[in-house]
This record gives sequence, C-alpha cells and structure tokens, in this order.
Amino acid sequence: MRKTIWFFNDYAGSKYHGMEFRNYYVARELLKLGHKVIIVSASYMHLFKKLPKIDGEYTFENIDGIEYIWIDVPHYTTSTDKKRVWKWFVFVKKLYGLPVDKMGKPDYVIASPMAPFLIKPAYHFAKKFNAKLIYEVKDIWPLSLMELGGYSKHHPFIFLMQKFANYAYEKSDLTITVLSNAFNYMQKHGLVAEKFKYIPNGISLEDMEENKKLNSITLASLPKESFLVGYTGTIGIANALDSFVESAEYLKDYPSIKLLLIGEGKEKIKLKSIVLEKQLTNVCFIDEIPKNEVQSLLCFLDVCYIGLQKKLIFEYGVSPNKLFDYLYASKPILYGVNDKKSIVEKSQSGVTVFSDNPKSIADGIIKLYKLNEEERTQMGKNGKKYVLKHHTYENIAKEFIKTLEEL
Repeated sequence: MRKTIWFFNDYAGSKYHGMEFRNYYVARELLKLGHKVIIVSASYMHLFKKLPKIDGEYTFENIDGIEYIWIDVPHYTTSTDKKRVWKWFVFVKKLYGLPVDKMGKPDYVIASPMAPFLIKPAYHFAKKFNAKLIYEVKDIWPLSLMELGGYSKHHPFIFLMQKFANYAYEKSDLTITVLSNAFNYMQKHGLVAEKFKYIPNGISLEDMEENKKLNSITLASLPKESFLVGYTGTIGIANALDSFVESAEYLKDYPSIKLLLIGEGKEKIKLKSIVLEKQLTNVCFIDEIPKNEVQSLLCFLDVCYIGLQKKLIFEYGVSPNKLFDYLYASKPILYGVNDKKSIVEKSQSGVTVFSDNPKSIADGIIKLYKLNEEERTQMGKNGKKYVLKHHTYENIAKEFIKTLEEL
C-alpha cells in the first residue's frame, strides 16, 4: 500500500546541493517502491555546495521525483557562528506554518535533525494527522557538542538540548539511527529497546554507475610509482588527521610510501604547517574533487585511510559516507576509529589502528605495504562484497519501509 512520508531535516540536501545526503537517497529508493516522499529542509546550510532557489517562505521543488519544501531561513558564515543556532529556531517556528493543504496527509512524520528541537513540530503534525512519529539520529546531540566542542553537560543550552532529545525518545513511536551501538547511550535517557532500530548509511549503486573520469589536474597531482595511502573528504578536527600526517615521520625508511589528503577544511592550513615544520616530503595535499569523481580517484590508491578522534561518542557507532565509498572501491582500509564491532572488522577489509597515535598508524601502513598484492586484493574484495550485501540504499530503503509498516 502506498504511504506518504514526511522528512523534517533542516540539513537535508541532495546529490545536486551537497550534504546531507541520507534523506535524499532513502527517499529516492522509497519512490521506486511506490511511496510518496516529501522532504522539508532549510534554504541555507553551511555544507551546501549549491543553494536552492527560493521564492517566499515555502518553496516547492521536485527533485528526482521527491517533493522538497525549502523553508527560508537566515544565512550564517561558519559552523560555529551563533546565527546558526538562530537558524535552527527559525526553521522550527516556520515548520508550524507549513502549507499542509498542499502536502497530503502523512502516514509517517520523520524528524531527522542534527539539533533535536524540531521534534516538537514533528510531534504536533503526527498527532494532527494521526501519523506515526519517527525520530532519526545520525549524530548524538548534545553529546557531540560535549565531546567535540568541549561543552559541559551543565551548560544551560546543552541541558535544554538533552531535554528535547529525551522528549524525542519518549514521544516517538520509533527511534532509527545509523549508529550501531547508540542504544547503550539512548537507554540512559529513556529509550526502551522495542523502540530502537539500527539502519545504517550506504551507497547508491545508481550514482556509482554515473562515476566520471578523474580530472586531468588531479590526475597530474598524484605521485607516480608510489604506494599511495589516501584520505578523501572534509579535513576537519574530528578526523584526527594530525596523527595521520605525523605518521609520515615513521615512514622515512619507505620512500615509495606517500600519504595523500584530498579535500578541503579548516584543519588543512594547520596540517600543511606540520608538514612544513617537520619537512615531511612524503605527504601531499590535493584539492577537493567532485563527488562523482571520487571512485575514479580511489582506483589510484593502494590503501584508504579513515580516522576519528578517540572520543566516547564514536564508541556508540559511526556511519561515515567515505567508508562505504572506500569499501565499494575494493580497497584495503586503514581504520582509525574506536567503535566496537566495526564494519572493517566484520568484513575483514583492512587493519585497525589508533587514530591518536602516529606510530600506530605508521605500523598499520607498513603492515599493509608488506602484504602481497593478492592479500590486499582479497581485503578489497571482502569490503566490496560486504557493502553490496548490507549497505546499498536500495536494501536500506526496503528495510526502512518494512520497519515503518511494522509499527
């Protein structure tokens, strides 16, 4: 039976606008299964590469069959800009004024936020239309702010945010999360086991097949006749890339090994200064490339690196998009994340290291370097087999709707 599903997420983008992608990819697959999907998002978000064109407070746009409603919100400059918080509350307030007469009665209202405040209007509409309410967690807030931003749990804003998250756990018919171990945290804040469901992130096979050839500038930037260990994506503080760069000091006896960082971010200048100060000639920085060229780039790498700071929050699970890109590319993975029962461990697709220890990272690189080609190839095959079985958005959407229909 055809269902109507509303997603509320002021960070929901698309493959044309930029991050976040999850709601777009799940929605696109739900459409193929015959369902109607509306995504309500904000007109501005700092991770967007392309801003939507808006006309008034509520702008309707059809994107690949998905009905988007862009809510006009204030702009801000950086992720730490206080105006970003103001934007959250503007979005929440304007949700109450949605032109629901043009949207159709929902069967499910899914609050899929970063900050949990929009659970209130989501609950309002779920009650109004007798719809099921789902709370979707991609990142545990406010724990992320406490762990990565240094905020105290006693800070008034953190306390308020936790109140809203607890409210979401209580009022929602189900909490869905991409974080495999998150229940260990959520149960401390009122969530019961029967209202918890883990549904991970993944890859779009359709987009993978639209992969484009690597641009000539980037291709020319790649070191030749080298063993390439690369990181792709945002160069941010959470990614523990200082240790990755500093591991190059322990690789000087292996001149053919080169470390690559492909992307942009606030930490890039700092990392370049480390390379300059320590005279690390085996580290290369390459400019960000379009998403549809990533798979072509990964073909040139021998090992793919992913790391996150050694923080409590990551023990509750991680589901970064780049990990699934790496797995699909059939590349062995150097995994510097302290989550439990990791995908890399389950799939036997790489080597785990400590992200805060440059020597550990270097040892992991050397271990992979010393494997023969057949052994590394098998690791890559293991990863691709695993991601195709468990992490395609086609399968994720089927699990998603099955879970909703069982409520």
